[in-house]
Amino acid sequence: MVHTQNRGYWAILLSFYVAYLLALVPLPQWALPYRPEWVPMVLIYWIIVLPSRVGIGSAWCAGLLLDILEGTVLGLNALLMVVIAYFALSLHLRLRLFSNLQQSGLIFLLLVASLLLGRWLAAINGLTAPVGWLYLMAALSSALIWPIIYWLLHWLRRAAGIH
Repeated sequence: MVHTQNRGYWAILLSFYVAYLLALVPLPQWALPYRPEWVPMVLIYWIIVLPSRVGIGSAWCAGLLLDILEGTVLGLNALLMVVIAYFALSLHLRLRLFSNLQQSGLIFLLLVASLLLGRWLAAINGLTAPVGWLYLMAALSSALIWPIIYWLLHWLRRAAGIH
């Protein structure tokens, strides 16, 4: 007998795979600060709709893989993903009721907090970063495309038969 709970993991893995590909696409130097935070957005979506399947452990693994792929300090993105996952899990019932505009605002706040924490942790580790606030544009671009990402992932979830 096939358990319906195991159904649709391919869709979750496929969405993370595409998010990793988009996170690694080479961009011109001027466009790097505007790159959306693809992996955290996918993580937030799955936490909102499937908190029983995607949670803190998934966030940690997703962050470690992102650390490896980006070549950053091992554990930096993992910690940031866990922080995002914690707040998304604690707000997931409210997020389901929010409109796309309200969700975008909360996505923006979560990602700004994550980017600030990431910048602070990088500074503690002695990593140099460009001066200025331009790196926060990633949170703004992520918030602007959130409704499209939400719709695409919702379509994928329905196509995979995940309830």
